[in-house]
Amino acid sequence: MSCPICHSAPSRRYRPFCSRRCADVDLGRWMEGSYSVPLVDVEEDMEELIEATSERREVH
Repeated sequence: MSCPICHSAPSRRYRPFCSRRCADVDLGRWMEGSYSVPLVDVEEDMEELIEATSERREVH
């Protein structure tokens, strides 16, 4: 596995990064919003769950 920022060999100390600089670049990207975790629409999921649960009750 290579450094996700510059693709050099990783350093044991900063793994998975090769250096503190690359680790800081990655942290900066998270902090400024360059990376994001997809948000799941909770309301839509709840509707599907309620629907599936009510269908199961009808079968029994």
